Amino acid sequence: MTTPPLPEPAFPSLDSMLSRKFGKEVANYFSGSPLNRVSFLRTDYTFLSAALKHPTTSFLLFNNLNPLAKDPSHLSFATYTDVRPLIDENPYAKSEEQLISEYNSTTTIPQLLFLGLDERNKQGLTYNLYTGSPFFALDVTPKGSIASQAESLIESMQSRGLKFLEGRIQAALPAPDAAIYAQARALLDWNARNPFCAQCGQPTMSINGGMKRTCPPKDMASLRGAIGGNVGAAPTERPDCATRKGISNLCFPRTDPTVIMAVVSPDGKRVLIGRQKRWPPYWYSTLAGFVEPAESVEEAVRREVWEESGVELGRVVIHSTQPWPYPANLMIGAVAQCIPGGDEIVLKHDPELEDARWAELEEVREALRVGTSALGESAQEGYKEGNLRLPAGTAIANQLLTAVVNGFVGEAPKI
Repeated sequence: MTTPPLPEPAFPSLDSMLSRKFGKEVANYFSGSPLNRVSFLRTDYTFLSAALKHPTTSFLLFNNLNPLAKDPSHLSFATYTDVRPLIDENPYAKSEEQLISEYNSTTTIPQLLFLGLDERNKQGLTYNLYTGSPFFALDVTPKGSIASQAESLIESMQSRGLKFLEGRIQAALPAPDAAIYAQARALLDWNARNPFCAQCGQPTMSINGGMKRTCPPKDMASLRGAIGGNVGAAPTERPDCATRKGISNLCFPRTDPTVIMAVVSPDGKRVLIGRQKRWPPYWYSTLAGFVEPAESVEEAVRREVWEESGVELGRVVIHSTQPWPYPANLMIGAVAQCIPGGDEIVLKHDPELEDARWAELEEVREALRVGTSALGESAQEGYKEGNLRLPAGTAIANQLLTAVVNGFVGEAPKI
């Protein structure tokens, strides 16, 4: 599989005091979305109603979190006419407050997300100060009372030669499409994982253009089986819930911060790499792990590296970040340096790694040239079997290692 070009960072040619001191910004795959999210318009149902039906509007469909596409390198988008039988005429015809007051937990509502406006299209929807083509994402997974309509929509798309891309990671899309896909997938996954209130156990409903979930105060249906629910056919007031009091009355999408780091030896001539047992032979990467509560990014980097490899770190510098929608991670890329005498590798703490070792910069440089790929895929022409393998350019690990071999830890600041 050919690795697609990475997204351009914001204002790549702009000269500034910060760029002269710290180097140019680095943009990673799944970032660089062309959409203006206009998050402040998600509660404006007049805007959402207009965006829904505009002739330039695009809908990215997902079936079991698999996106609709022509092939692995090209997404395909549906129109309002395509999705209308599933979503009805206008799900934004009533106000959010009215929809909450009429909530019925037995009615399956297809998950619809407003993603943003593509302002590159000057012929798109104009609303107040903003002009662009609206983008939505829609979950068409057949379920509940909408199973039949969803199946019909899926069959309609497939009859056009389109398909829903299966596989855990989609990394062949052009960077702009990859960013739109990442936003949509992460939010659809979050909504699907949070159908019930974490405080009272009652069913929740999606609001705010799919960006929040709320616990309605009453249900127009029986709540048999819900925690604290009432059994009966009449509309019922739901039990008190802490999420309806004070200012913390909504459930927001989660983003899990994860650190990933290129660790340089005390003399700056080697870099620490590790591998898990399930990986293909000779395949290594940088170390990574989750940030824990009440822990800084720098502390998480030091802790994870010591737990997994026994190596002790000094200075930690944040290099760049990468959204990772599997399911909702923000990869915080760092470059760190081992303290003098702290480079002994010990794998007796956390058994996550099968092996960890120090690699000379020249070995890493050669692997970046001919030995990169996604897991299970072939390396480039010129690779010699038995040599080091590394992640593809769409992975932030590749960017971190590239920065190190290109002098990130040298005297002059570079990225």
